[in-house]
Amino acid sequence: MASIRVTLKESVLDPQGSAVVHALHSLSFSSVSDVRIGKYMEVAFQAQDEQAARTQVSRMCEQLLTNPVIETYSFTLAEVRE
Repeated sequence: MASIRVTLKESVLDPQGSAVVHALHSLSFSSVSDVRIGKYMEVAFQAQDEQAARTQVSRMCEQLLTNPVIETYSFTLAEVRE
């Protein structure tokens, strides 16, 4: 199982995050200075070993799950026993 976290690159404006900041301020959470909105995914799959799993997840992220022009990703792997 891969747990994948996708976020916008720091240089990319995040209008959704800005809207959340304003909403939090309106709720009196004035100490909030920034919010960045991202995506979280869990992908279950099979691989021969950890290196093969890392390679597969990287390819998934680069080819479909992220937009590499504006997003970055990180992931962790966990073995799932059936």
